Amino acid sequence: GVDLDAAVLAWGRRKNVRRLKKPAAERVVLLQADVTKVKTEPVDMVLAMNFSYQIFKERALLRAYFERVRTGLVEDGVFFLDAFGGYESCRAMSEKTPHKNFTYIWDQASYNPINGDMMCHIHFAFPDGSKLKRAFTYNWRLWTLPELRELLLEAGFANVTVYWEGVDEKTGEGNGLYTPATHVEQDPSWVCYLSAEK
Repeated sequence: GVDLDAAVLAWGRRKNVRRLKKPAAERVVLLQADVTKVKTEPVDMVLAMNFSYQIFKERALLRAYFERVRTGLVEDGVFFLDAFGGYESCRAMSEKTPHKNFTYIWDQASYNPINGDMMCHIHFAFPDGSKLKRAFTYNWRLWTLPELRELLLEAGFANVTVYWEGVDEKTGEGNGLYTPATHVEQDPSWVCYLSAEK
């Protein structure tokens, strides 16, 4: 695991690594480093989840990151990342999701269609009326799937596959099953996964 923030890595050690049994915990290496410059032993796969790569707002920076990932993979290694989009992702809006002891609020505060910059926040509301505003803030660029696929191929990956969620025929909602896709219907809001093979 690679992160610039020592506090994030410390949290990961405390909340996740310590819970693992010894053989698994000993295989975990957490590095405080820049993901565009870090050098590691080659690995089988790299994950960039929770849209983390979107902090790279310039094309050259994102391509450099993808090139570094490719360099860090074994010869048959695979890079996995997620993406989101749809026409609702390009507008200011908030969405509330109730849970047992809190309400999760996803807040798309702003979007600039000229350069793709967007500002998002996560807030929490509690049954006693209290709120935790801006528990998390994301200042990133909303990259499109064509841009991501092109950049991955330009970075040297041999094959890029998009995995799209199927639809439950009864509810019309996502069914949690993702399969390779090259053509899908327009969707107001989606999350998908990509694999890029070295």
